[in-house]
Amino acid sequence: MTGVKKNIFICESETTFKKLILMIIDKNGFIHHVYFWLKDPDNINDLNQLVEGLKKLSAVSTIKNFHIGKPAATHRDVIDNTYSVSWLLLFDNKEDQESYQTDPFHLKFVEECSHLWSKVVVYDTIDIN
Repeated sequence: MTGVKKNIFICESETTFKKLILMIIDKNGFIHHVYFWLKDPDNINDLNQLVEGLKKLSAVSTIKNFHIGKPAATHRDVIDNTYSVSWLLLFDNKEDQESYQTDPFHLKFVEECSHLWSKVVVYDTIDIN
C-alpha cells in the first residue's frame, strides 16, 4: 500500500459526518457498513483484537476511506446501540467492493477474527439518484 494514505474520521455530530461522506464519495460511490456484536462484549482484549484486525484490513487497495466506530452515547427508541464495533467503508464503485470481498486481507481477517463475534450485520448503500 505504498503511497496510499487513508483517513480515519472521528466526528462529533451526524451532520459533520454526513458532510464528510458527501465530500469523499461521488454519485457512483458505494458505502459498505458492517456492525459487529462481540461474543464477549465486556472483554477489552477481544475488542482490541477486532479493532486491530480492522486496521490491518484497511490495507485493501480498493478501500477509498474507512471509519472504525463504537456506539455513541445516544438513547432514543429508534437507535440500536447494542453492537460493539462498526466498520464503515467507502469504495469508488460496486466492483471495488466486490473485489474487497475476495481480497486476501479480507479473507485473512475473517479467518483470524470471526471467532470474536456472535453476529454481523451489513448495510450496503448507493446514491439514490
